[in-house]
Amino acid sequence: MSLIPWFRWNEPPPRLSSRSPAEMVLETLMMELVGQMREAERQQRERSNSVRKICTGVDYSWLASTPRSTYDLSPGERLQLEDVCAKIHPSYCGPAILRFRQLLAEQEPEVQEVSGLFRSVLQEVLERMKQEEEAHKLTRQWSLRPRGSPGTFKSRTISEDVERDAPRPSRTWSMPEFRAPKAN
Repeated sequence: MSLIPWFRWNEPPPRLSSRSPAEMVLETLMMELVGQMREAERQQRERSNSVRKICTGVDYSWLASTPRSTYDLSPGERLQLEDVCAKIHPSYCGPAILRFRQLLAEQEPEVQEVSGLFRSVLQEVLERMKQEEEAHKLTRQWSLRPRGSPGTFKSRTISEDVERDAPRPSRTWSMPEFRAPKAN
């Protein structure tokens, strides 16, 4: 029996996540892409095996071992996709993955087409982020803008009346003044 675990009892526990949210989003999205590429390759292999089985009438799939993945991203394409993934806000990571899976289920692409679909989903997400940011800026501008447009009406304050020695009005400022017509 080793005593090494007993000597580590007073050490601080290792940090679970020392990565930034952007790094985690990048890693999650790229893992999703690689996983979906493997799945598309497996489906493509199954389709070709079923076609071969129909053509030859013989099934030798039990004899063959599963081949290694034949398609991989080029380093340049991988860097471009990582650059786009790094721009995705963490709150959009889940919806991006869901949209990507939805497109894959609808279209059943070949392995070579998966990265193009992934890129288009990322571009959609970036556009949505940009639109929502612009809408948020507009609502912030409207909320910071004064309620009345300048110069359309002259507002009076109590301090102006006091400074001018004017009698204070008999009504409160928030209520309109209603007077009954004078009977002569």
